[in-house]
Amino acid sequence: MYRRLQDVGVSFDRWQEGFGQIALGCNAAGKYAASVGGVVASIPRQVGKTYTVGNLIIGMCLEFPGLRVIWTSHHNRTTTNTFRSMQSMVRKKKIWPYVAAIRTANGEQEIVFTNGSIIMFGAREQGFGRGMEAIDVEVFDEAQILGVKALEDMVPATNAAKNPHGGLLFFIGTPPRPTDDGESFTKKRKKALAGLTDGQVYVEISADPDTDPDDQSKFGTFNPSYPHRTPLESMLRMRENIPDDEAWRREAMGIWPDDDDQGPPTWQLVTELQWHGLVDFPELAGTIGVGIARVGSRWVIAGAQRTVDDRIHVEVGYMRTATNPEIVDLIGRIDDVLEPCAIATDSRSPAAVLEPMMKTAGIELIKSTTNQAALMSQGFVDDAEDGLISHTGQRELGYALEHAAKRSLPRGDWVVDAGGDPEVAPMLAVIIARWALITFESRVAGASAAPTFERTNHAGGPVDSFDPLTAAF
Repeated sequence: MYRRLQDVGVSFDRWQEGFGQIALGCNAAGKYAASVGGVVASIPRQVGKTYTVGNLIIGMCLEFPGLRVIWTSHHNRTTTNTFRSMQSMVRKKKIWPYVAAIRTANGEQEIVFTNGSIIMFGAREQGFGRGMEAIDVEVFDEAQILGVKALEDMVPATNAAKNPHGGLLFFIGTPPRPTDDGESFTKKRKKALAGLTDGQVYVEISADPDTDPDDQSKFGTFNPSYPHRTPLESMLRMRENIPDDEAWRREAMGIWPDDDDQGPPTWQLVTELQWHGLVDFPELAGTIGVGIARVGSRWVIAGAQRTVDDRIHVEVGYMRTATNPEIVDLIGRIDDVLEPCAIATDSRSPAAVLEPMMKTAGIELIKSTTNQAALMSQGFVDDAEDGLISHTGQRELGYALEHAAKRSLPRGDWVVDAGGDPEVAPMLAVIIARWALITFESRVAGASAAPTFERTNHAGGPVDSFDPLTAAF
């Protein structure tokens, strides 16, 4: 594709070539390596992010006939400015023959190519993107102002992507202001820095936190387009109009605030010290309870089992994106091999949609009620605080507990809430697995002879697969 861009007169600097290479890189199966987690980039102002991502999108439209792209910003003004910039890009002499139309009437901002590809522009604040289908690429500009609701409305549009390499999401922004709804962008960064990302590219261009804001010799460390594309006077002009040091550090230098200043508090259920104190590899006995959770497109299957000293051991066995039939097939194999006392989910969870398919497959799915959801959330926390839970130190489960929150119910109790973060789904799954075990273990005859966990994946690596044929969690 880069060769195609060169053919139409588009050139990139070295850093832009590298960005495009990792953003559009494919795995061994020919799918975009970042198709699951997306391309996440924290880039300061005046670096050239619109030129970089915009030309990558244009190149994709030229390369793949019929490609459907939506480019969305939070503010309408930003969207309009981006649309104007993209119009200038496609009006270049060698690209223009491939453009069929540029539409601006009736609020439609679109660039249509002669091969059927299309780029549609709109502002999230005006509800743009809801209800769209078969989108191949989504660009979330101003990702530092990107609420969970917008993601829920728009991300499913890529589920039916026609591009042979799969759907692809771009999240492009600057470090959020304290007043921005930046939780989603912040979480993506935290997961990347913690090494917990799954199929995601993370790029951050920023100065060292202790850099003097007015040290001109450091401008090139946070703006790779300086000075050959963004001259000194442009940097000084921006500095003059952003006199506040904190705003300058955030907007121009790309410096994120300290973790203590970012987002909502963490470790709201149990303390970090308490949780790490529960790490163990105990001797297990008895039947297994299986919990299923889904947040976004991420499925999680977890198990709970009694230890010989009557604690409850929890582990995550499966955590990845999959289709409903794939999950039902996997659950069927788990049911055959592990013979769990119950396979359960929360009745309010998107995982509950599996019930008809599981029933057809002869598998019983137990769904908790709202009352039970509150009891099982509080019961898990109580057991953890009392030392009655054990786990193997899985990083995914630790991250999920760190970022899970309490959501109050009208009658005064609470349930564990994922806040729309797929990486918190393991917490929901183990809570359900524990509830399934303590509620239904007595109904399985010969429970003491049931298969036990063969632990093959714990703190040492990401949980992305589960082989029920070897009873391995």
